[in-house]
Amino acid sequence: MEMILDISIIAAKLRRHKPNCRRKEKNMGFYQEAEARIHKELPSVKGQKEGAIKGAVKDALLNFARQEEEFAQAIVQGGSFGGCMAAVCKGIGTSISDLEAYRRAAAYYFPGSDVRFEMRIELAGEAGTPSSAEAAGTPSVSSADSSLREGANKGLVIDLADFL
Repeated sequence: MEMILDISIIAAKLRRHKPNCRRKEKNMGFYQEAEARIHKELPSVKGQKEGAIKGAVKDALLNFARQEEEFAQAIVQGGSFGGCMAAVCKGIGTSISDLEAYRRAAAYYFPGSDVRFEMRIELAGEAGTPSSAEAAGTPSVSSADSSLREGANKGLVIDLADFL
């Protein structure tokens, strides 16, 4: 089963993380539990690098949890946020890209997952109007480009994975 989330976390088909079953508390879904747990553990994050990126990683994880209840459940039942941040910063040297930090954080809670980032540009005055190439019936981006989404005529889609 393939799950696509906004910043596109995709669960691997071959390696699915199955957290231990746990009943939801009455009137409290896994997202709220995950949010409460991360906020509670946020101050305990140690290390200069971890401290510098913990806010952005927290926001990304909560975004993923909001999109997919199964990911929120993995946060609730998985390791600590401090452990997640240690795993994210392990061996990074002096820097790490946002995308790689989010990938590592997602994989910490949901092994086998991946994170994709999508950027779009809309030029002023041209948003929503077809380009001259499209009007002539000539595609402006190769049809083999996997990042081009059907119906996405409001800009250019750039998938960073194409550059890796």
